[in-house]
Amino acid sequence: MHRSAPRLSRILACAAVPLMLVVTGCSSDDGKKDADASASASAKPTVPTVEPAKFTQLPDPCKALAKKTISSLVPKAKVKGGTPGKSSDVQARAGCSWNGLDDNGVKGSQYRWLDVGYTRFASDPSLGSGAARATEDYTKQVAKAQATEDAKKLETTALDGVGEQATAITYDLTKTSEDFEYATVVARTGNVVVTLTYNGAGYAGAKSPSASDILKGAEKAAKEAVAAVATANAADDVDSAGTKVPSKGKSSTAPDTTSSKAPSKSTAKPRT
Repeated sequence: MHRSAPRLSRILACAAVPLMLVVTGCSSDDGKKDADASASASAKPTVPTVEPAKFTQLPDPCKALAKKTISSLVPKAKVKGGTPGKSSDVQARAGCSWNGLDDNGVKGSQYRWLDVGYTRFASDPSLGSGAARATEDYTKQVAKAQATEDAKKLETTALDGVGEQATAITYDLTKTSEDFEYATVVARTGNVVVTLTYNGAGYAGAKSPSASDILKGAEKAAKEAVAAVATANAADDVDSAGTKVPSKGKSSTAPDTTSSKAPSKSTAKPRT
């Protein structure tokens, strides 16, 4: 009996060694799996973020300018309320124009044309922020005006107090045997580009308007057109994600078509 005790101790000791190895091996595998999972999680590509667009909607271009401004710049407008331009999405691109001939009999006639256009750019992770995209388009629109075919006496002037950026391009252009004075103002406010063109000519012996008068009128109208953007978005709210949500109850502008939220259904019952 006394000889079997040491033998039993040796057997138990030998049996304990494989058990410790098994436990140690399991702990090592679990640590490796955790490390692999952590590395995999950190290796996932990050989703690029862009600054939310400042403006979510455009004003009604035919109501953006004061009535007295229109009557002053286009005295005998054919359509006093303006003619809206064609657009598949008036919250992304919209425009309006006025034109008219002021007939003064034997003293000749004065023709005037005025148009305003808006382009709004949304922020997109793959394309950039709305402001950056608008800045790029602003540069393109200035270059487009500067490249007007057959333009004479073309001058480019930077304007202050018209949005965040503004440039005026003035030039002469001969059409229908008459000399027209042109002024195009391109302005950017946030993620919106405003392009306004004003031109005029004298007919039947009447003297054409001066370049300074045309530029003065275009600049005045451009300031109003830019201010209308802020007015249209004045009551916008910001949701939990920091995205501007168009305010409710605006009659002058349509809701933002870029919103992914579906309109809620009314639960009110019709009156009988």
